[in-house]
Amino acid sequence: MSKPEPARYRTTSWKSYNDALKQRGSLLIWLDKDMVWLAPRAGRNGRPAVFSE
Repeated sequence: MSKPEPARYRTTSWKSYNDALKQRGSLLIWLDKDMVWLAPRAGRNGRPAVFSE
């Protein structure tokens, strides 16, 4: 049994197509003014010399 051909679509309104792509790619990010932006330093850079149990 062979695989059916995928449906082919034609764009008739490029303006609405482009607007839909822009809307799909939009991203809304909420930032809290009181959040800590930098993590506190925890010793030296790199992996720990001794691993925990």
